Amino acid sequence: MSATRLAHFRRHWRGYLTACSAVMLALWPVPPSHQPGEHLQDVLERDFISVQTRNTPTTYYEGRQGPTGFEYELMRRFADHLGVSLALDDDHTSTQVLEAVRDQGDMGAAALPLDPSRDGLIFSRPIMPLQPLVVYRRGLTPPEGIADLVELEIGTLSGTGTDTVMRELQAEHPELSWKESNDMEIASLLSRVASGELDAAVVYQHQFRLNRLFFPEVEDGFTLGKPLSLAWAFPAGQGLGLVREANRFLADMQASGLLQRLETRYFGRDNYLEYVGARTFIKHAKQRLPDYAELFREAARATGFDWKLLAAVGYQESHWDPEATSPTGVRGLMMLTLPTARDLGVEDRLDPEQSIEGGARYLRSLEQRLPESITGEDRLYMALAAYNVGLGHLYDARDITAQRGGNPDVWVHVRRSLPLLQEKQWYEQTRHGYARGGEPVVYVRNIRRYYEVLTYVDRSQEQFHPLNVRLPDEASLENGTFDVIPPSS
Repeated sequence: MSATRLAHFRRHWRGYLTACSAVMLALWPVPPSHQPGEHLQDVLERDFISVQTRNTPTTYYEGRQGPTGFEYELMRRFADHLGVSLALDDDHTSTQVLEAVRDQGDMGAAALPLDPSRDGLIFSRPIMPLQPLVVYRRGLTPPEGIADLVELEIGTLSGTGTDTVMRELQAEHPELSWKESNDMEIASLLSRVASGELDAAVVYQHQFRLNRLFFPEVEDGFTLGKPLSLAWAFPAGQGLGLVREANRFLADMQASGLLQRLETRYFGRDNYLEYVGARTFIKHAKQRLPDYAELFREAARATGFDWKLLAAVGYQESHWDPEATSPTGVRGLMMLTLPTARDLGVEDRLDPEQSIEGGARYLRSLEQRLPESITGEDRLYMALAAYNVGLGHLYDARDITAQRGGNPDVWVHVRRSLPLLQEKQWYEQTRHGYARGGEPVVYVRNIRRYYEVLTYVDRSQEQFHPLNVRLPDEASLENGTFDVIPPSS
């Protein structure tokens, strides 16, 4: 059989196995020495399920409010479904996850591609598609097809499925060569492209959507072949009870729409910031923020806010320019009005220390003046909106929200009402009249996004060491090695 025909056969067979996975599991022969539900019964009796995973932003990590991540959400819900505790082991690469599942774990959940040909493993039904994508460094001629990859330095991660895709392509294009790593994660790979060590990389589309904000020097090129499928892995030879229960759980999640909502929440936000705006933000975070970071920290200690939130407000207001001045006379890094500055005792609005300290106190005063019925993040978002549009207009939007049958204590409902302050039929009914109500909606959205970037970078540098991520051109290129896959011709 020719190499080309062999590649076509492999791709067709893998697609067939993926599509038929659920049926295959139902018909899978049970080893004579094990009963169908033995593994499930063991999990229920010991009262916990052991899951092998990876510490990545697409899988599982420690967030602001505790453990989070797309697959963590699914793992936790599955453990709750079984009525057991969740025990995680996240110190793995993709290949190590599969080895650990074979040897000791109950299951693996780590952005694993469904591959029934793997020895000693059984896979669940597909959870979501994994679409391979070529990304490349900004400034290069955009690659449009396989032929354009031949002269490029390309990287990918072994054991993730994208390496298998590359091998199948090489059967049709023997001149194709690339590098692959078994000891780095997606952010490190993208940093190699951003820094120029690599020209391009093959990753999954959802991974790039999640990470592209932090690597504005990297562009998406073209999708590569048909999607694979993300699935959970289970050890073979221990009965099918646990995998069948997982399939029932996943089917219920899909039927209820919750699976799609989780996918959208974690991977559906491709346009966090306008692309050029993201590049500008990261540049300013490197060049300007260090001059004011300690001032933001001091103001945060005095007011109880996260310093990164105050920094995000400062960027939204002035791009961290202490001499910024608006046409309406609002001035300084935190863009305080003259009356507000006087009320706060700020003598010089162009003094960064006074501006940041005053802006932080002003935001806290707005938050404290809100009704006690507004709680949690809703309270913060409404305080931010009031910082932009004024407390009176925020109250008007809350009144409109109540008139329209919404909850005036919930930001999502008030957010929909704020733009109505621009419409005569609505603002004529309010106490404070017309306002450019669309602006605070964008204002809060941008601050949340800037804050998320700063939190991501801060966590990467100080806490989230397994990612080994910093700002793109500061990323450490010392950790992580590549194996070169030469042309096959």
